[in-house]
Amino acid sequence: MKIVKEILGRIFALWAMIIFVSSLLIVSIPVWLTRIWPEPKRTINFFKIVQVWMNFFFTFSGVRRIIKGKEHFKKGQNYVVVCNHNSFMDVPLSVTAVPPNKTIAKVEMAKMPVFGLIYKRGSVLVDRKSEESRRNSFLKMKAVLGMGLHMCIYPEGTRNKTSQRLQRFHDGAFKLAVETKKPIIPALIFYTNIVLPRKPLFFWPHKIEMHFLPAVSIENKTSQQVKEEVFTMMDNYLLNRGK
Repeated sequence: MKIVKEILGRIFALWAMIIFVSSLLIVSIPVWLTRIWPEPKRTINFFKIVQVWMNFFFTFSGVRRIIKGKEHFKKGQNYVVVCNHNSFMDVPLSVTAVPPNKTIAKVEMAKMPVFGLIYKRGSVLVDRKSEESRRNSFLKMKAVLGMGLHMCIYPEGTRNKTSQRLQRFHDGAFKLAVETKKPIIPALIFYTNIVLPRKPLFFWPHKIEMHFLPAVSIENKTSQQVKEEVFTMMDNYLLNRGK
């Protein structure tokens, strides 16, 4: 059975690549045209296009999405959304599950042909090797929140390759929330590492889930206190689900 799954996983991977690349070439045209709008309308229209694109991709690749807790997003309020990180499939899920948003992302990916255009449009880019780039990205994230958009951040920094439920959180997301006075919505992602595990050319159709937890207020709290509160919330949620 294992060898059969390995063979099927590679067939599914090729099929998913065909769907992704062919639809990417089509969707890149309307994404490029979003440049005619000023922000935040540019990102809002980009979000609508990506929603259609990812609906197509997930449907035809056999991946079913389950989203819970979207009622925690209150009308007229924007948030810093923090998610756990297990797979490259996390971003396609979070970018469509979170209302119009930008995410913090590595600058290297923006250099890819065609895909780089879409990647840049939906992201605040950062070169983690550059202190100046990190400072500038923080200012840009403040600007995103100032426009009324949500900012989606993976506070673990990289995909979790450990046996722990969560890796140690970095400070950035929580300093951002405190300085901009924006509440935080913790979010947990499940099963994306089954769909796209850390192995070459493998894809497995499976459900993926994103659960939004109640918003965490930053009032009268330090960024360290907020970080500890959010980490405990997320870790307990994973523990109660047996993760």
